[in-house]
Amino acid sequence: MPYKNLFKHIDQKVTLTTEEKEVVFSFFRVKKLRRRQFLLQEEDICVDFAFVSEGLLKSYVLDEKGNENVNLFGWEGWWIADFQSFLFQTPATLAIEAMEDCELLLLSKENYERMLDEVPAMERYFRLVYERSLATKDQRLVHAQTYSAEEKYISLIAMYPELLQRIPQSLLASFLGLTPETFSRIKYKKK
Repeated sequence: MPYKNLFKHIDQKVTLTTEEKEVVFSFFRVKKLRRRQFLLQEEDICVDFAFVSEGLLKSYVLDEKGNENVNLFGWEGWWIADFQSFLFQTPATLAIEAMEDCELLLLSKENYERMLDEVPAMERYFRLVYERSLATKDQRLVHAQTYSAEEKYISLIAMYPELLQRIPQSLLASFLGLTPETFSRIKYKKK
């Protein structure tokens, strides 16, 4: 099942032969996390790039008061890592924690590099994934700097309506850079 979701995602971007799929399959390993279990903690080295086959994770940093500042949610069909730590094998600045029970496909740095060499179509696949990710991060930065609190809420709900059912309101507020009170007020107003 976990590989079915991965190949469904890959097939949306590139075409792999049966043989290439077998090679790609060989580079991953399955990991299950329970709710509240960490995939990565701050200061650890991010050794794996994770594809979320099932479940939901959050990526965040803690501020000086111990508050979580959420920078990403990863659910089915998403990739998640502290990418700077993964690429350069430096201590992570992000923590990644399961919000639901998860089934992940992990790709080590070494296997990532080998896979890109052995299956050139995967290099194109990841380029397309990175392009979309970069565009999304740019859009999020613009929203954070120019949108009102209400516009941020409306944009998030328009793009990802299912998040209201899966993610606590306080974490959605953190993701948008809002206080929980402001988020609650806007949500109540939009009902």
